[in-house]
Amino acid sequence: MNMSVKRNRSFSSSRIALMALGVSVLTACGGGQGGMKMGDNEFAVQTVTTTSSNQTTQYPATIKGLQDIEIRPQVSGFIVKLCVDEGATVHKGQALFQIDPTQYKAAYDQAKASVESAKANLKTVAETEANKKMLHEQKIISDFEYQTAINNLLTAKANVAQAEAAYAAAKQNLGFCTVTSPSDGVIGTFPYRVGALVSASVAEPLTTVSQIGDMYVYFSMTEKQLLALTKAGGTLKEQLEKMPAVKLQLADGTMYDAEGKIDAVSGVIDQSTGSVSMRAIFPNKQNILRSGGMANVVFPYAMNNIILLPQTATQEIQDKKFVYVLQADSTLKHTEIQVSNLNDGKNYIVTGGLKEGDKVVVEGVQTLQDGQKIVPITVAQKEAKYQKALQDQRDGNIKSAFN
Repeated sequence: MNMSVKRNRSFSSSRIALMALGVSVLTACGGGQGGMKMGDNEFAVQTVTTTSSNQTTQYPATIKGLQDIEIRPQVSGFIVKLCVDEGATVHKGQALFQIDPTQYKAAYDQAKASVESAKANLKTVAETEANKKMLHEQKIISDFEYQTAINNLLTAKANVAQAEAAYAAAKQNLGFCTVTSPSDGVIGTFPYRVGALVSASVAEPLTTVSQIGDMYVYFSMTEKQLLALTKAGGTLKEQLEKMPAVKLQLADGTMYDAEGKIDAVSGVIDQSTGSVSMRAIFPNKQNILRSGGMANVVFPYAMNNIILLPQTATQEIQDKKFVYVLQADSTLKHTEIQVSNLNDGKNYIVTGGLKEGDKVVVEGVQTLQDGQKIVPITVAQKEAKYQKALQDQRDGNIKSAFN
């Protein structure tokens, strides 16, 4: 009984070892679908065809509010109150800072009293002029005395106007003691706090209010890229309307959920960089975008009649890319190709070195050599052989799994 158990255990161990050997052999022969070679000299070959592709490219960008308004004091005095906090969302006319109004309230009261005094004096002088007019008409007083009454009336009216002007200025200055927001937006930082002495001549503004209902995103593209977008002609407005919608990749790598539209292009090319400044506008209803932030504008390109080639089919040697092109006698020619800087991470857009109908090896290129003769198979045949090998392995057909 013990001998039988030992023989069974020995047989099971041998079978397990054989299965492990089969797995290791399968791995050594390619192991994965992307690089497996099903046969001693069989390699998957793909025929080059033209197609259409939607590609994207990214441009570093800076986010700014539609308007960043510097808030500066218009009167001198000590800040006595901060009405909002940094980063707060404010509305037009909302109080931001309070400057000590004591002296301006006194000037306002004095100017208001001066107006009342001037008006009272005007009333007295007007009544005197009316009385002198009646006496003048009756030849009781001279022309000179009546003219003096008229001049006094004119002086009194001028005094009223002068007092009212001073009153208006004093009232305005008193109003300036409460610094308000000129528009809806978001508050920036506060370089001055309660107790700071400020005036219209301070170096830094009290803060900045950024309008963020919509946001401007500024980026640059090369002159060549811009020409490719605008070579169809037409007015600038027509060209801007034809430009595709753009997306925005935020600083954390996520994509902003709303698309933007290019609404302005600089008319001057930067000679030092050869680039053109462009501006896109994005909606910002949820206040996610902040003025001064950094992002990437994702610009779409629709390309027709292009050659797409898997990146796994290429070799890179000294910043140049090469492929193996199958010749009529089944030998390989190591061929340099040119590719676009646009790609989707899996395929290259071939701009030179290949033509439609060429056959390119798309697997195991690192093991090939120029002039080597191979047995070409299609990608579909390679996939079918790979799946059969896996099935044979699962079924325990170790020998047929590697034929």
